[in-house]
Amino acid sequence: LLFSLQVYGQGGVKFQNWAKTYGSSPELYFQPTSVEEIREILDMARQRDKRVKVVGGGHSPSDIACTDDFMIQMGKMNRVLKVDKEKQQVTVEGGIFLSDLNVELSKHGLALANLGAVSEVTAAGVIGTGTHNTGIKHGILPTQVVALTLLAASGEILECSESINADVFKAARLHLGCLGVVLTVTFQCVPQFFLHEVSFPSTLTEVLDHLEDHLKGSQYFRFLWFPHSEKVSVIYQDPTNKASPTGLHPPSSSVSWFWDYAIGYYLLEFLLWISTFVPSLVCWINRFFFWLLFSSRVENIAISYKIFNYECRFKQHVQDWAIPIEKTKEALLELKTALENNPKLVAHYPVEVRFARGDDIWLSPCFQRDSCYMNIIMYRPYGKNVPRLNYWLTYEGIMKKHGGRPHWAKAHSCTRKDFEKMYPAFPKFCSVREKLDPTGMFLNTYLEKVFY
Repeated sequence: LLFSLQVYGQGGVKFQNWAKTYGSSPELYFQPTSVEEIREILDMARQRDKRVKVVGGGHSPSDIACTDDFMIQMGKMNRVLKVDKEKQQVTVEGGIFLSDLNVELSKHGLALANLGAVSEVTAAGVIGTGTHNTGIKHGILPTQVVALTLLAASGEILECSESINADVFKAARLHLGCLGVVLTVTFQCVPQFFLHEVSFPSTLTEVLDHLEDHLKGSQYFRFLWFPHSEKVSVIYQDPTNKASPTGLHPPSSSVSWFWDYAIGYYLLEFLLWISTFVPSLVCWINRFFFWLLFSSRVENIAISYKIFNYECRFKQHVQDWAIPIEKTKEALLELKTALENNPKLVAHYPVEVRFARGDDIWLSPCFQRDSCYMNIIMYRPYGKNVPRLNYWLTYEGIMKKHGGRPHWAKAHSCTRKDFEKMYPAFPKFCSVREKLDPTGMFLNTYLEKVFY
C-alpha cells in the first residue's frame, strides 16, 4: 500500500527578504516538520517539474532565496539534537536560529567562537552563503562546521565530514542552497566566554599605516570608516575572564540612550531622506554622526554573543567583497580618492572593514587566502531608494581590480565567467552540484547567473 503523508503547501504566501529589497510569490510554501515530509515535497516537485528553494531567516540582501515554484521554510526543524561536552561539539537541525542556539549552548557552558552581526539566521543558511565576522585568527562561520547531513534531490541522505564524502563536505560548507536540503549541522564550539569591547576614534591614515599592529593587538579587530572624511572608529573585542563589568558603563550611556529612545534612529533617517534631495549633505551627516556617537572611547563587557550581535537598524542595500588582506590599504585609499574626485558619488556611513583567515572551502571568498572584507551600504530612508549605481560600480571596479570575491548573500553583478576566474575550485563545485542535482531542482534566477 502506498502511504502518503499528505504534505500541505500554502498558496498565496509572499516571501520578502529582511531588507525588503527582493521578494517572490512561491506557488506553494511549506513548513515541514520531518525528513519524510521534505522527501514528499521533493517527490511532488519532481512529478510536477517544479523547482524548490529552501529558506531560513530570509536575511540575505539579494534574491538568492527567491522562487516562484516551491519554497521550503525550515523554521519547524529547529531542535538541538546532541551536545558532546567532551569534543565541545553540537549537532542541530538546519532550521535552528543561531539566536536560540547561543542561549542553548550557554546552558552547557559552550559558545560559538565567532558569530555574525545578526543571529536571526538559521544554521543551514549561515553556511549557505558564507556568513562571516572579523578576526584574522578566525575563518568565516562555515569553518566552524565539522559535519553535516544533506538530503539530495534523489531523496538520498548523505553524511558529510572531512572523512566521509569529503568532496561533498568541501562543497556543502558553503552550498548556496543548490546541493540539496541541509538537515543537520555539527558545529565545533569553544568554552563559553565573555568579551571586552573597546571602541575609540582614529584616522584612516593611522589605521592603514599600522594595520599589522591592530591585527595583532586584538583578536576580533574591525574598523568603521566614515566616507567623505578621514574619520575612523576602531573596535577591539577580546576575551576576558571578568564576567561583571566593574566600573564600566554599559555601552556609553549617552550612545545607548540616543539609540534606545530612537531619537538617533529617526534623526538619521530624516537627515538621510533630506539628503536624497541635497546629496552634498551626506558628508556633513557622516561627520555629524561620527562626532555625536563615535568620537569618544566606549567600553563594554558582556557574554560573547551579545557583543558579536548588534542591531542592523535600517533597511539597506549592501555590498561586501573580500580581497587579499595585503590589498587592504590600497583598495580603501582608492575608494576614498574616487569619492573625493567625483562629487556626484555619495556614500553613507559606515564602510565596515573586517578580516578573516584563509580556508579550504571551495566557494569561500577566503579560499586559500587571508582576506579583508569591505562592506559598503546605502540606507533606504522611509523605504526610499537612494541613487547608488555609480557608487556600486566604482566599488565593484576597485574590488575586482584587487582580486576581490563578492559575499554570496549580498547583491553583486558577477556571472559564471567571473566566478571561474575568482575560484580555483569552481569546476569541482560544479561537478558535485551536477552529480547531486542533475535536473537543477534547486536552482533559481540568482543561481542560474552563477552556473550558466
